Amino acid sequence: MTGITKNVQANVDFYMGFLGLHLIKQTGGYEDAEQLHLFYGDVHGAPGSVVSFLVWEDGAPGRVGEGQAGEIAFAVPLDSIGEWLTRALDVRVPVEQPTREFGETVLRLKDPDGIIVKLVGTDLGREPLQTGQVAPTRLRAVTLFSGDPAATAEFAEKFGYRMSATEGQIQRMVSDTDAIDIRDTRGFFSGIPGTGVLDHVAFRAPDAAAVREMRGSLARAHEPTNVHDRKYFLSLYARDPAGLLFEYATDAPGFAVDEPAGHLGETLLIPDHDTARAADLRAMLPQFAQPGEPRMPKRSLPFVHRFRHPEDPDGSVMLLLHGTGGNEADLMPLAARLNPRATLLGVRGRATEEHVTRFFRRFDVETFDQEDIRAEARAFEAFLHAAVQGYGLDTEAVTVLGYSNGANFAASVMALHPGLIRRAILLRAIPVLIELPQVDLSSAQVLLLTGRDDPLSSEAPRLAQWLQDSGAGVESEVVEAGHEISPADLNAARAWLTR
Repeated sequence: MTGITKNVQANVDFYMGFLGLHLIKQTGGYEDAEQLHLFYGDVHGAPGSVVSFLVWEDGAPGRVGEGQAGEIAFAVPLDSIGEWLTRALDVRVPVEQPTREFGETVLRLKDPDGIIVKLVGTDLGREPLQTGQVAPTRLRAVTLFSGDPAATAEFAEKFGYRMSATEGQIQRMVSDTDAIDIRDTRGFFSGIPGTGVLDHVAFRAPDAAAVREMRGSLARAHEPTNVHDRKYFLSLYARDPAGLLFEYATDAPGFAVDEPAGHLGETLLIPDHDTARAADLRAMLPQFAQPGEPRMPKRSLPFVHRFRHPEDPDGSVMLLLHGTGGNEADLMPLAARLNPRATLLGVRGRATEEHVTRFFRRFDVETFDQEDIRAEARAFEAFLHAAVQGYGLDTEAVTVLGYSNGANFAASVMALHPGLIRRAILLRAIPVLIELPQVDLSSAQVLLLTGRDDPLSSEAPRLAQWLQDSGAGVESEVVEAGHEISPADLNAARAWLTR
């Protein structure tokens, strides 16, 4: 099974810390390497034990409904349900009273994203996935929400399942090792992709030839994808007539192809086709602590934010404000190059128009919502004060790095809340406030970097002059670039930080 989580730390704490699974692989996604992909299972990553999650950190929630997998079930020892119920209550995992389904005792839980996880008391003859007498032994079943259960059942037969029993609106199909429960959801609302949903279910293929044969058999009716090389397995995807996404994947070469057995999941790996930007991706992908490792607290603050902690921190902090359409991780590669030892704090803008993220609204390319700028600046002031206190930051060690919309926002914050930002590197900044107030910025140091060929640069000198008139120490430089960030920006910013 593959799901989508919005909180990598909570996901790790649940599947490793609470359920007791092994982390067997952490990698950049093979479709999108800027997306962290975590795999859990037994210590070997054996087929039938693996559940994985794509990380959309603080991403929009989806909706579980027709055309999606709705529940995932793990087999646990027969006599362990009572202990699992007690454990769930002790650590406040949402849990229901045990029930009986298809002759088995079932305990329903919810993971931190709200995904339903069932623990099924049954003896499937497997060793626990983790050390401990009550740990899960393998995947037991998945529940599929289908608006056409007969068609879904016929489709599942292609993957080795046969009809077994019916209870109410649920038909159970079984293989030699596990089960599919197909729930009749005709009349339900449709599922929506996003965090907190199970994206697809993967079935075991004996080898690459079987995958290609399956593609041929599905080609006309179900429009399968091409065969994908995911390094650890070959696979293809296809949707059944009810819209459910099925994957068919090989065992080989397995999860030990790039890490030694016994040390799976210890290293963040980057897909081979993205090795040229491996350093940038490692800077962007969210970090997490495994159970028992030290970690920072996560504070609830007005802006979505993310830290990146270097291996050898020097005490400095770079606060990152992205450009239009960006997110809190966009500037982390640049910042990591500027100072590999700096702690990075990326912030996500809250103004969204046409699904584009900004720090404040605009009416057109040159007209900006003045009230929204002021409101968001007040919220940012509250955020920064709370971050300093909640995370124990040293305000003297904070440098703001802003690009485009983020740089414009930083300059506006300096105008509206003087003294809040004391050191800033502003790339492609222009003044967006109609009136720039008279303020005292004598404690501030600012580097302005303007692109020579930037079509929006005509107003940059006015911003530089206002900063100087306000008493700030300003260095302004024109670099060989347009509106995009260039290597010249890196060199100029690094030299300025050194000075």
